[in-house]
Formats: sequence, C-alpha cells, structure tokens
Amino acid sequence: MAVDTTNPVRRSGRFNAYVKLGKFAFFDYDLCVLIVWCALPGPLLWEASTGATLLLFLIGQVAIFAATVTFDDLTGLRDGSDAENYTPETGQLRDLARKPLLSGALTVRQAQVFGWGSVLVGAACWAAAAAVAPHKPGWLLVLLLVVAASAVQYSYGLKLSYRGGQEVLMIGTTGMVVLMPYALLTGEVTGLIGWETILFGAWALQVAAYSNMNDLEGDRKVGRVNVATMTSAAGYHAFLVAVASIGLVSTVVAVAVDAVPVWFLLLLAPVFVLRGAQLRAGVVRGNPLAARMLGIQIHRLGAVLLCVGNLLYVHAS
Repeated sequence: MAVDTTNPVRRSGRFNAYVKLGKFAFFDYDLCVLIVWCALPGPLLWEASTGATLLLFLIGQVAIFAATVTFDDLTGLRDGSDAENYTPETGQLRDLARKPLLSGALTVRQAQVFGWGSVLVGAACWAAAAAVAPHKPGWLLVLLLVVAASAVQYSYGLKLSYRGGQEVLMIGTTGMVVLMPYALLTGEVTGLIGWETILFGAWALQVAAYSNMNDLEGDRKVGRVNVATMTSAAGYHAFLVAVASIGLVSTVVAVAVDAVPVWFLLLLAPVFVLRGAQLRAGVVRGNPLAARMLGIQIHRLGAVLLCVGNLLYVHAS
C-alpha cells in the first residue's frame, strides 16, 4: 500500500523526529550568546553589527551542534553502543524517543542528509558572522574553522571522541563558543571572557562525564577511548571530583589575578554548592543519569548568573 506522505500527522511526526535528532531542545550551549552580549562594552550592545553577528553565530552554533549529535547517533547506531546504552531500565532519564534512528523514526539516509545539511548551514552562518563582524583577526578565523571541523569529527570521520579526545574536545569546543563571538565583536579576549570560556566548557563536561559513567560498558564494547573506559571506578570518581573543582578553582584564580571582582565567588556560590550535590548523586549514590540531569540544570543556572554578573561588572561598575 502506498504511503501517504501528505498526511499532516505523518509530517508532524517526521518533523519532531528531526527536532530530536538535532537535539534542538538542548539549548544549553546556545546561552553563550547571552553571556557574551551581557559582557559587551556599552557602546556595542545595540549596534546593528552586534545583533547580526550574534544571530548568525547562534544559528551556526545550533546547526553545528545538530550535525555533531546527528553524526554521533549515526555512529552509535552502527557500532551498537546506543542500543547498549538506551535500555528500558533508563526510563524517563534517558528516553528512547530521543534517538529517532534507534527507534526507527528516521532512516540512516535521512539522518545523513540532515547531518551534512546542518554542516553546510553552520559553516555558512559562521562565515557570514565573521564577514559582518567588526573584528576578524586571522587567529580567530582559524579558530572558527578548527572548532567547526573538530566538532563534526567528534564521533564521525576521524571519530576523535573514540580516540581519547572526548574530554578535551568537550571542554574546548564548548568553551570556545563564548570566546569566539566576543572576539568577533571586540577584537580581544579579556580576563573575564577567558575565565567564562573555561567555566562554560567545564560545565558542559560535567554533563557529558556522567553520561560516560552510565555508558561505560557499552563504550568499552565498541572500543571508545575516554577517561571512563580507561580508568577504574575509583580513578573515574577522582576524575569527577577534579572536574567539579574546575569552577571554584578557576574563579579563585581569576579573582587572584584581578580578572574578575571577588563578589563573583559569592554570586556563583549556588553553582559550587550544587556541584557537591551532583557528586553525591553520581559518585556516592551511584546514579549517573540523575547527576547528569542535575548537571544540565546547574549549567543553565550558571549561565543566568554569569549574565547577571557580566551586566553588573561591565555596566554597573
């Protein structure tokens, strides 16, 4: 019997599947543009070039992330790791509907077209952002290219996350989405932005690190090399503690070198306290998916607090 492709319900289901494939509901990384905007000097806030640069960068960021997670799902389907890691036991903390390739909502061919289409959109938007930005130093153009290329190669092509580069890529490429648009708009990297680049990347890692803890056996079966698969349980717990300390340690250092005022320690105190709760959930109670969900909430809270801090520091001091 012929398939009715004009059926609105069917079209809606296909659209929702693409939304899930591109993880568009996961907006955490997109908060980078708000952090950057709040940190801009007053004269730049309402410039037309500022709005255009940030909008193009954001669209490119969303597209490149969509490509990255799409290719990650394609690899996870092919090597069987997603089938191993997404089981009925994960329940609502890891819904199978989030994996439309695994559930059969989309075909491999459809995902490939979507992934490469996202790459083209992302590259075009970042190129356009650089073109309209008031500053475009050579080092930044190279950095834009490197970040985009390495993100797409995360688990596809060179499969960098399978070859020991997962944690470095996570903290590096994610953090750079704060640094790059700021440099496009101002032509410099301040101590404030350098510190927030480290924070943003570390916060992203503190979500992925607990996913890796949950996916340990599946990743080992397919030969994925990351800190979780290469260490003992005790060693990985120590790694999680070390990663959790990055926020507080980097803030203390930033204050010590006068990159940010001391009151940022108080402003971010809720984030530091919640990191302890995340460690308790993941390490002490052995519930990595609950710790992962808490990490997402902490990231969002932290982004809001950075926006507030930037407005106060840059515009009220």
